[in-house]
Amino acid sequence: MQVRETPPFAPVLMESTRSIGYSLEAAIADIIDNSIAAKAGKVQLSFFPIGEAYICILDNGSGMDDAQIDTAMQYGSKSPTDERDASDLGRYGLGLKTASLSQCRVLTVISKQGDQVIGRRWDLDYIIETGTWSLLILDEEDIAAVPHISDLREQESGTLVVWQNLDRLLMGEVDYEKSLGRKMDEVRQHLELVFHRYLSGEAGIKKLEISFNGVKIKAADPFLLKKSTQAMDTETLIIRGKRILVKPYILPHISKLTEDEKKQLGGKEGIRKQQGFYVYRNKRLLIWGTWFRMMRQGDLSKLARVMVDIPNDLDDLWTLDIKKSHAIPPAAVRNNLQVVIDRIADKSKRTWTFRGKKEISDTVEHMWTRMKTPGGGVVYEINRDHPLVDQIIAEVPEVRGKLETLLEYIECGIPLNQLYVDLNNDEKLENDSEIEEVKIRKTLEQMLAALPSNTLRREMLEKIEHTEPFCGYLEVIHALKAKEES
Repeated sequence: MQVRETPPFAPVLMESTRSIGYSLEAAIADIIDNSIAAKAGKVQLSFFPIGEAYICILDNGSGMDDAQIDTAMQYGSKSPTDERDASDLGRYGLGLKTASLSQCRVLTVISKQGDQVIGRRWDLDYIIETGTWSLLILDEEDIAAVPHISDLREQESGTLVVWQNLDRLLMGEVDYEKSLGRKMDEVRQHLELVFHRYLSGEAGIKKLEISFNGVKIKAADPFLLKKSTQAMDTETLIIRGKRILVKPYILPHISKLTEDEKKQLGGKEGIRKQQGFYVYRNKRLLIWGTWFRMMRQGDLSKLARVMVDIPNDLDDLWTLDIKKSHAIPPAAVRNNLQVVIDRIADKSKRTWTFRGKKEISDTVEHMWTRMKTPGGGVVYEINRDHPLVDQIIAEVPEVRGKLETLLEYIECGIPLNQLYVDLNNDEKLENDSEIEEVKIRKTLEQMLAALPSNTLRREMLEKIEHTEPFCGYLEVIHALKAKEES
């Protein structure tokens, strides 16, 4: 093994960069960013928590030669102002080193191009012993002892990153193996979300497969694109000649979600806490679940999520940090986002109010009427002009008084406090489910049978077409219309 001394940086500086604040999952995501930049289509992540514990990240990217691996292991190997390839997810040239050494004391990088296999290592204990930053150049014997080296040799090209002496993961843990198992789950969930667009495959990027101890991970789509509605057209913001795309979405009400979908969205609490902007840099998720202090998180906006796509050459405007976990939108962007927030918050509120039903226009005759009182309050009344109420009174006029009393009692007896609790706990309200089509048809046929002429029946169907709950069953109404016309 040879030793190459780097330029005179104090070893204490290397130790201090370990405290930047990486979590285990953020550190691993940073390594995978390098794999994506190397055009990898597959990343294998391996945890070995027993004995001489280690973590390995192996990709099948383009690999590195001697000059490239030396540059990759150098601190601050790139200037944040350098022009980058569109697929480059790096910024400061620090991610590989700071992310890795935030979790371990020994970082080994082995890379393969064709028949050439080369390796470099940072060993913090050796650096402290020598008093200089000494990059270790691995020989064949050293490389042969690296975990998973055989997997790399089987590939045409690629890079293997190995973390050993995982001192930071041991700190404060009594049951190390159990703790690492829990952290593995957190890492898996993080990668499923952060790289979900790469895992799903999307135009403009290369699809990525990530396996976790031999098991492929699945994309966790925070927008449920197959079920959600796009609240408004995509907004395109032009900053310094570069495009920022803003796509607002409204999630379905929780009563319309399956248990798997709720889990994917982070559970009941996650749905509320993860509302807001989702900022992607080259389609890699950076920041999520925040309104950037332009609006507070609330129950009526919890279904709103906004996808924001930014290019990597506007990093300076967003004050993106080394960990790629914190960013602040520039003033020009904030002004435009405020307009989006106002519109989407209103749409989310209406979706929440109607509990997942299609938005109903003002031309529809509702079952309930919302009215403002003189004192500035709100009261809900059953619509006395609803066709069902009209017909009951028309058929049996003497029940008008009793019916009016019954409706008043129903209005006064609404369990508002319990409804508030149930809605905020995201309980599924079973009486919010769709009425069976057969039942709607039977009700309409009974109403029509009570009318003496074809003209009155057709007028009734015209009115019913714009009345709750029948307006949601237009096919039934059109079939009854056709029957009357024939």
